[in-house]
Amino acid sequence: MSSMVAGRFSAEDVYNNLNLGLIMLDKDFNILLWNEWMVRHSHVPAESALNSNFIALFNQQLAPGFLRALSNTISYGLPAMLSSALHRSPLPLYHVYVPNDGEAPARMVQSVVMTPIPAPDGSRSCLIQISDSSNSVKREKILLSHSEALKRQVVTDGLTGVNNRRFFDENFTLALQQSMRNDSPLSLFMIDIDFFKQYNDHYGHVAGDRVLKRVAETLKGQLKSPTDVFARYGGEEFILLVGGMDKREAKTFAEQLRESVHALEEPHDKSLVNRCMTISVGVCTRSPQEEADGRNLLATADAALYRAKLGGRNKVVATD
Repeated sequence: MSSMVAGRFSAEDVYNNLNLGLIMLDKDFNILLWNEWMVRHSHVPAESALNSNFIALFNQQLAPGFLRALSNTISYGLPAMLSSALHRSPLPLYHVYVPNDGEAPARMVQSVVMTPIPAPDGSRSCLIQISDSSNSVKREKILLSHSEALKRQVVTDGLTGVNNRRFFDENFTLALQQSMRNDSPLSLFMIDIDFFKQYNDHYGHVAGDRVLKRVAETLKGQLKSPTDVFARYGGEEFILLVGGMDKREAKTFAEQLRESVHALEEPHDKSLVNRCMTISVGVCTRSPQEEADGRNLLATADAALYRAKLGGRNKVVATD
């Protein structure tokens, strides 16, 4: 290797100022090149590293995947690239800062490229390039976090914080498919706050928003399983999909929902059925064989809710 580049810079000046680690190994894994980046992040001085055996220098601190790739590069001339996604920290390299509280420092997240290079004696050497991928991993985590937050916003009702109608529609088909696979019944609950328009007109929209949030939290608190699908369906209406209940259990659960809202004792002077906030519930339970695409289940539960409201409100109507 020439010591000068274009007659102006020494090769040593160039590779010592690169923002990546450079290591050159001969066929016996002895170190021929060890740049300043490696000195900083391995805490091994160049005079200790050069001409030392690379594997012995790190004393079993090298990741097995790294060693396999290195052996293939030197023995068979196979280039290798170890991404930080699959090989997070193959070498014992660290950032220059000292961790707090005397904790052992965490290894740097690394990306590694191995390149076979023919040696003058006909043997094969290996050039190893190591870059710090820590910032890239942090950016990926931030982007992933933002992506997840955006996904939650798309399927979350902005006022109540529970899932919205879009979430329900997307999960309804999945719930039907799961019901068919498990040969398990599916119950759909349509829930409506009684005389909510009158409440809004009398108490104001700020109070109406507060009550919507409180009712949504209360109904959500009654869910039995993480697979239950609960959402604000629009206005003062909520919808709930529960699997595994027979018709009697579904009606009992619907009464539990109704009683949970009544127990809030939220004053409602303009209600025609009670002095407190109440809900009406329509519920329909179907077996998978009875329900092909969910439209009948929705329509029947909606009709049951209409009957509950027509029959005086603050009640449950269950139908199949």
